Amino acid sequence: MRDLSHLEPYRVHNPQMQALMDDDFIGAYILPLNGSNLDFGVLVSIHDREWEHVSVSTEYRCPKWDEMNQIKDLFFEPHEAVMQLHPPKADYVNNHPYCLHLWRPVKVAIPMPDKSMV
Repeated sequence: MRDLSHLEPYRVHNPQMQALMDDDFIGAYILPLNGSNLDFGVLVSIHDREWEHVSVSTEYRCPKWDEMNQIKDLFFEPHEAVMQLHPPKADYVNNHPYCLHLWRPVKVAIPMPDKSMV
């Protein structure tokens, strides 16, 4: 994950929210994105020092591919691969109807298919 100081103007400073979040919580942001008139709510965390996590939501619809790509570029280094997961149905949780997630394992590289396939 990249240094997030460039996003400081968009950071939400709310002690009540901070108190509700667990120790893995890094920060919350409200971000405008190029090409969109929506604000994007972003929560950032590192779970058990194993997974970097960026949660992205809007009030009205799920983020689009190009919007998630902009978020990826804001929070992760260009050389870092991140993923969106589709878990088994038995493990699926939906706490927000318009929220998508980016995940990156900290200690291992994400296996990548051949470049001709992506």
